[in-house]
Amino acid sequence: MPNIKSAKKRVKVIETKTLRNKMIKSALKTYIKKFDVTAQAGDKALAEAAFKLAVKKIDQAVSKGVIKKNTASRKKSQLAQKLNSVSA
Repeated sequence: MPNIKSAKKRVKVIETKTLRNKMIKSALKTYIKKFDVTAQAGDKALAEAAFKLAVKKIDQAVSKGVIKKNTASRKKSQLAQKLNSVSA
């Protein structure tokens, strides 16, 4: 445990930021899983709606610095490929 006041504050701040990052990442994974389920079901309209939400969450995670821009781009590309493979 830190003894210096500023170090104690840093520990508190890091705990808060870690919790926030976990919440954002968890929500991101949830929306990606929801898209996967709708894509597997084969419903094109529902899959498109879920795709939009998943892409929105990916972009939000990038803006908060939770994931990197290239990672987000790769994830969006993979989701788009799955969406295109869903039969109408």
